[in-house]
Amino acid sequence: MQTELDRGDLRILNLLQEHGNLSAAEVAERLSLTASTCWRRVTRLEEQGVIVKRVAILDREKLGLTVMVFSHVKLVGHGRDALLRFEQAVRAHPEILECYTLMGETDFLLRIVCRDIKAYEAFFLDHLSRFPGVQSVNSSITLAVIKETTALPLQP
Repeated sequence: MQTELDRGDLRILNLLQEHGNLSAAEVAERLSLTASTCWRRVTRLEEQGVIVKRVAILDREKLGLTVMVFSHVKLVGHGRDALLRFEQAVRAHPEILECYTLMGETDFLLRIVCRDIKAYEAFFLDHLSRFPGVQSVNSSITLAVIKETTALPLQP
């Protein structure tokens, strides 16, 4: 269900997408709002689930995670139990940052990070290829990141 947002909400959300560590008072100051009004709006957006959580975005390469892989996974079967077992295996591995269910030739798209190619090879052989129900995995290793953002395109 879509939440009704006004221009003020969108201004707050745009600012928090770029600077999630700001307090309500700092957001209020930057947007020329009163601190209490801003605090109420942010609290409402959190309660409505519009703001899911605030996090620190880390530089994976500076942390030694230099390889990013996109893997298309096809399963043998598509029953509810098969999908559930695969999803549980995905959730158990922190190397898998994102997992999407797809329509089309493949069933899932995974975004995976590893230290290097050897680490991905080990992850593939020891884990991913052994996930329940996996029929095939087609992986692509990224050469460069052209655009990477977590900010949603909001129009105030």
